[in-house]
Amino acid sequence: MTGAALDCLIVGGGPAGLMAAIYLARFRRGVCVVDAGASRAALIPRSHNVPGFVHGLSGTELIERMSAQLNELAVGRVAAEVTALRRHEHGFEAIWNGRTHHVASVVLACGIVDTHPPFAEWRAAVADGLLRYCPVCDAFEAAGRRIGVVGPLDRAASKALFLRGYSSDVTLLATGADDAKVATSELSEAGVGIVFAPELRLARRDGGVEADFADGRTAQFDIVYPAMGAEVRSRLATALGADHTADGHLKVDGHQRTSVDGLYGIGDVVTDLHQISVAFGHAAIAACTIHNSLPRRLA
Repeated sequence: MTGAALDCLIVGGGPAGLMAAIYLARFRRGVCVVDAGASRAALIPRSHNVPGFVHGLSGTELIERMSAQLNELAVGRVAAEVTALRRHEHGFEAIWNGRTHHVASVVLACGIVDTHPPFAEWRAAVADGLLRYCPVCDAFEAAGRRIGVVGPLDRAASKALFLRGYSSDVTLLATGADDAKVATSELSEAGVGIVFAPELRLARRDGGVEADFADGRTAQFDIVYPAMGAEVRSRLATALGADHTADGHLKVDGHQRTSVDGLYGIGDVVTDLHQISVAFGHAAIAACTIHNSLPRRLA
């Protein structure tokens, strides 16, 4: 593809990026997906809020199904990392695998990387549903269980209060002190337990998760939700001067356009509402806008 201008480069092969590629391919646009193979969605053991899947499906199955659609549409996909993005007179120059590629527009669907708690077996715990990152996605399945929420008090409080609507046994394991943004009385009144645990360690134990504290105490949970923040993969855009929030989320308009002409952001890279359905909506909006912004294609 070197030297051949693509209508659109999509950076990221998770649900958002693949949906944008499906739309653009069906618009008969030249599109390529470049994916570094670190999709957050691939870690989902089973999602129950994707419409049409009564018994849910795993993140890997969703990606496989969408990838099969792209195969039918003959969309180019590259397993690589886009290392740089520069403006060009006809759009952008993108570099991956050490080579430069010219593209008319770019969709960033590179998502986020969660900050994990001190848990040596975190990946296996995620696969088994013991460690979960999205209560909006799966709190329904956690109803009535012993739930721990781990993170700085001001960041974890809202997640703990949300989960209190599904279980009477919710404990916030605060890794940092209150910074005056959170009233602990609100947590107490809602029946959320609070344990200050700056040197917490987590481990799998008896089918659940054990929290070990520095003073020798322990606590047992069926499920633990981290609330420790995440790294937003927006570097390619911010290096071009794209507007962004303090935590790195890209600012976009109602058409998913960033402040850099021809550069779009979709999915988790623009919002902290980390939902597959939101990613799909962003992708459809961005793809339609891109199609309409390009020169008319005639059959």
